[in-house]
Amino acid sequence: MSKTYEYIEVSIESSIGIVKLNRPKVLNAINRPMVSEIVTVLEEFDRNDEVKAMVLAGNGRAFAAGADIDEMAEATAIELELLNQFTEWDRLAWVKKPIIGAVQGFALGGGFELALCCDILFAAQDAEFGFPEISLGVMPGAGGTQRLTKLMGKSKAMEWLLTGDRMSAKEALHYGVINRVIPKELLMEETMNFAKKIAKQPPLSLRLIKESVHKAVDYSVYEGMQYERKNFYLLFASNDQKEGMRAFKEKRKPKFEGE
Repeated sequence: MSKTYEYIEVSIESSIGIVKLNRPKVLNAINRPMVSEIVTVLEEFDRNDEVKAMVLAGNGRAFAAGADIDEMAEATAIELELLNQFTEWDRLAWVKKPIIGAVQGFALGGGFELALCCDILFAAQDAEFGFPEISLGVMPGAGGTQRLTKLMGKSKAMEWLLTGDRMSAKEALHYGVINRVIPKELLMEETMNFAKKIAKQPPLSLRLIKESVHKAVDYSVYEGMQYERKNFYLLFASNDQKEGMRAFKEKRKPKFEGE
């Protein structure tokens, strides 16, 4: 991509769209323009046929150490209501292609919320997750209380959110918040290897599986199964389904086109 951004680095490599938060001097503290850039690029990747999966990471020592406090310290409730800043965060949930997060160092506050927007999360051994908002007299506002609770259950989420304590990568893995803990020096390599593996899968199946899994979080089992069934039937209208089953019968590797 030729366009340059002020707060992120963007590239495409081996069908993987890569976004790196790029404010390393302030540990990638998330401000509103950075969120706008992230959302804009991920939506562009979602519409780009060259991109099959996405990776979200941070430059420097941290994934993101939290929100930019200077930006909001003097804000009033009415100003925030009128700004409606979390609408952009909500758009992350509408990205159809898989997003794999690679977390090193701090993922705190807004940084943790951004990490929780990823579909798969890999973390370096030094990663630390947490919601310190309570120590500032506020609370998470971009989905932190909801996503963490759905991942680890009410009791443990309540404990982490009320104390503001930091969670190690090992603890995050134990509670099902992340998928893998990886040596720091191998984090991006292993994340990219996983993303490349995902990128080889039929694109329409990736989209509809992601969609169905997310519905499982909010729907009843019955509603979720109806949704799954609709998507299952829908895939039989794709050329990839024909190619996949034909290749299976002919004992060869399929060539998926995303159609």
